[in-house]
Amino acid sequence: MKKLIALAICWSVCYASLAQPAVALESVSGQHIFSFQEIQYLEDLSGKLTIKEVSSPAWNIHFNPSVTFNPENKHRNAAYWHRVKVRLDPTLETRWVIEFFDQTIDSIEFFIPTADGEYVRHSYGDHQEFSARPLKHKNFVVPIANDVDGEVTYYFRLRSAQQAEAIVVLRSTDYLFEYATDEYFFFGIFYGMILVFSFYNLLMYAAVRESHYLLYMLYLVGIGVYEMSADGIAFQYIWPRAITWNQYAPGIALYLASTFALFFAASVLTLRKEAPGLYKLILGAFVFRTIFLLISLFVVREWFAVRFIEIVPFAAAFYAGAYRWAKGYSAARFLVIGYSILLFGVVSKVSLYFDFEWMPFGQLSHYSLGFCFIMEMLFLSFAISDKIRLLRIEKAEAQEKTIEQLHENQRLKDGLNQELEEQVRMKTAQLVQKTELIEEQNHRLEEANVRLARQAEAIAAMNTLLARDNDQLKHDVAEVKEARIMSKEVDFEEFSAMYPDDDSCLKFLADIKWHHDYACRKCGHTQYSAGKSPYSRRCSKCGYDESVTAYTVLQNTRLPINKAFYMIFLVYSSQGNISSHKLSEILGIRQSTCWTYSSRIKKTMKERRRHGGLHLREGWNSILVEEDK
Repeated sequence: MKKLIALAICWSVCYASLAQPAVALESVSGQHIFSFQEIQYLEDLSGKLTIKEVSSPAWNIHFNPSVTFNPENKHRNAAYWHRVKVRLDPTLETRWVIEFFDQTIDSIEFFIPTADGEYVRHSYGDHQEFSARPLKHKNFVVPIANDVDGEVTYYFRLRSAQQAEAIVVLRSTDYLFEYATDEYFFFGIFYGMILVFSFYNLLMYAAVRESHYLLYMLYLVGIGVYEMSADGIAFQYIWPRAITWNQYAPGIALYLASTFALFFAASVLTLRKEAPGLYKLILGAFVFRTIFLLISLFVVREWFAVRFIEIVPFAAAFYAGAYRWAKGYSAARFLVIGYSILLFGVVSKVSLYFDFEWMPFGQLSHYSLGFCFIMEMLFLSFAISDKIRLLRIEKAEAQEKTIEQLHENQRLKDGLNQELEEQVRMKTAQLVQKTELIEEQNHRLEEANVRLARQAEAIAAMNTLLARDNDQLKHDVAEVKEARIMSKEVDFEEFSAMYPDDDSCLKFLADIKWHHDYACRKCGHTQYSAGKSPYSRRCSKCGYDESVTAYTVLQNTRLPINKAFYMIFLVYSSQGNISSHKLSEILGIRQSTCWTYSSRIKKTMKERRRHGGLHLREGWNSILVEEDK
């Protein structure tokens, strides 16, 4: 049994050795890409295998030849061991390197065998700063020593949190330098074109303030950042120490590029105004792509490496352009062509992503998206130019229509002016006739006015005489009324006609109270101003405000002031002999109120008699104001 097991192991080792051919250096003219059976892999789900274990005969049977052009990491949490065989030839003076094309690999541990059977480990990957690389190149380059004669197996271990492909190339150093020089030269042309296009569109936006120029410039910047991130140029020259950002830069830049591409298409195609339904489609694609980005950043991080999702926004923009072109908007044709070319590049990238056999890896396929971007930039620029051309044509047509309309307006204006002139002549003749008639009537009116003026002078003289008679009559009536009041022969109705309201009563009371002159009762100052209540007076010096009823028999009374006046008149006229019942009957006031107020009046009259200050000939108003003590 032991012999059978040993025989099986030996047979497996021999089969594995025959299954993996060695690449001879003398057969490589400049470079050789390892593919299919030339590169074998081992999936280490535990991630704990060492180089001593995987290089031992017991693990040889676990290595499998790649069934695709380049093997990739199916499981993101696993480590993948790969091995390639090279037949060295020390007679060749050329130096050789092994280059890894995929710059997104997090960790590469490359093991070079030594003469004593051990391995020397070299570490690479984008989890390290760019300055840690021994050869300052955008790709990972491992120099190998051509110092033995025979086959040498090189092992390397890959780990990456996102999709990574083992694109391994054997190159001579001369070919590497020549290829790298040409590659960087074309990179300079490509990014220079993006920079020139962006700067030109920025200047155009500053000049004409058309939003599609700004959106196109932002789209180009997004494409440029994405390509620099994907090619490793950005990590080499722009952010060589930003390891974390370098992981997210391609996805975020591509999201910005697809977003600005959507809104650029909406602006060039005038979707918001001409096709609201397509504009809603553009907004829907933008919302979908934004939600997908947020989920991939904060929920399912594995989705962040999915690049074919960009087909959704670009397909929406392509459909909008095709629809507008089909509806007769000719400016959409270049946009459709540009997005068609870009769609071809995206499809080629997706084909590489899924390792379709009809899409082998090579320089043309690797940089196909960049070439498509260049062609798309040209056609999108043609789309903007075509839109400007159409706008100029529309402007010229509008100007021609405006000029034609101006000529028509001028003809209508001339005809209208002739009609107006004829009407003006007719109206002028009629006005001349009417003017002569009016002048004759005015002459007659002037004569009538002279006669009326004379009559007016006579009437004015008569009015003057009548006014004098009226004033005299009013004066006589007032004297008669006052005499009647003083003679005690008036009723309340006639008395109220003399003092019809509170204002007249208060004015009468103020004239009596301050008939001599005003003097402040607080400080004796004689200057005053109007107070708060009607006819009150405020001292200009101390500010004391004295109401018109203060220090009078009417102070604090709640009776209507004209009825209070009439009650004083009745009590005074009857020498205090009128009863409160009679006063209540005459004034329509409650008997108790009449008794209270008449008692105050009688008391005032009694005090005046005592001091000899009451004289019947002075009248009832002589008791209104209290005497100064």
